[in-house]
Amino acid sequence: MAVIAAFVVNAVMNLALGLLIAQILGPADFGRFALGTAGAVALNTLLFEWLRLSATRFYSERVRQAEPWIRGMLDRAYLATVIGLVGAALLALAGRPLVGDPALLAGAAAAAAIGLGLFDYAAALARARFVGGLYLRLVLVKNGLTLPLMVGTAWATADAAAVMLAGGLSQFLAALLVRRAFADPPIAHETAERQTAERRNALKLFMGYGLPIVAANLVYQLMPFANRWAVAAAAGFAEAGYFSLAADIGGRIFSTLGAALDLLLFQIAVLAAETHGHEAGEEQVARNGAVVVALILPSAAGFWALAPALEAIAVPEAFRGHFVTYTLLLLPGLVALALMNFALNPIFQIRRRTLPLVAAGVVGALVNLVGALALAKPFGPHGIAAAQSLGFLAAMLFLGLRALTGPGRLRLPWRDLAAVVLATAAMTAAILPLRGLGPWLALPACIVVGGLVYAALLWRFDIAGLRTAVLARFGRAVPAE
Repeated sequence: MAVIAAFVVNAVMNLALGLLIAQILGPADFGRFALGTAGAVALNTLLFEWLRLSATRFYSERVRQAEPWIRGMLDRAYLATVIGLVGAALLALAGRPLVGDPALLAGAAAAAAIGLGLFDYAAALARARFVGGLYLRLVLVKNGLTLPLMVGTAWATADAAAVMLAGGLSQFLAALLVRRAFADPPIAHETAERQTAERRNALKLFMGYGLPIVAANLVYQLMPFANRWAVAAAAGFAEAGYFSLAADIGGRIFSTLGAALDLLLFQIAVLAAETHGHEAGEEQVARNGAVVVALILPSAAGFWALAPALEAIAVPEAFRGHFVTYTLLLLPGLVALALMNFALNPIFQIRRRTLPLVAAGVVGALVNLVGALALAKPFGPHGIAAAQSLGFLAAMLFLGLRALTGPGRLRLPWRDLAAVVLATAAMTAAILPLRGLGPWLALPACIVVGGLVYAALLWRFDIAGLRTAVLARFGRAVPAE
């Protein structure tokens, strides 16, 4: 429950933070901030993501006690990467007199990536040990620092690079402030030869597992980054700001929802595989996929229905009139990306066969590129947004075919998936008439009515086994009808 509480807090704070920074900076500077932030995320993915993935997949409470050298190796790898990235940031800043603002944004992105990488690594260590209270403390400290530092910096400087630096600093400080709680037992003295052999074998395993995932995730980060630059080049930074706010708000909602589940579900699958064998791990991944779809699909329908009311109530005035249009174009792709990350990718992760993720990323990037070239001229920036969705949808379909067809296909609970689709359709039909109300009435009415309809169907038919899980956790379990 502490993990779920942490993600609720994180989701609310991230949403509020994005809207506040957009309000203070305005469309043009927010566009610069969004471009720089996308660069920081891409750098974090390229340089630090393998650490997070390795911790999530190969670190546990058992490993912490029996093989503490694994954590020591990961810590040293993080430190070495930071040293290299600091050097790159200093070089970028040194080039500012020649290049101008892009060098400053690049330097700020490198610095922000250091903080983001340390925070994600610390969060992964807490996940792997199932220490929900520690994870909650980390998130609370981070948000307690992020809001005043980033908003205060935006207010004082109105500078995109300075706000990025404040964001990276807040995450770096949060991880440092709780570092003692992450400490492992001291590493026992071993011969240098054995330590070297163990590290070499572990690095080969971690790299073979993590690098394909990193490559795929990097492609998925570079696609929006390139699209934002294309929008800025075609229509200016203000238009890139409109595009970025819709992409960031929608992306944060779905990534937060999916990650909240993934924090628990993937570790349960890893534990099942470690305890009961590979087949048990795959069965758990299949059940996990149904749970992810049961959350993401109705959330997407609800977000689509609520977008006009959300724009009228919460979106800064300078962005209104653009937010809903970009949201509707980007939404299919954001949903596809969430389903890939949290329902399909774990299939290949539990098998330790992650190369298909790279192929899916390449397919998505090619479709995005072709779509942008075909749609940008007749439809302008809106065509680029549509091309991004087409790219993510193509990648999801490719990965789904690889996972769910052939002799080694995963057997999904199709009854549950069909029930999710029907329940989501019923929920959407119930809230459609409410969209025409005034924004302050439509927002709560859609949330209450849609939530009640979907929850009732979920409970009545025990979709994805969620009723059984709730009763097992909080009361006496009964058989599904």
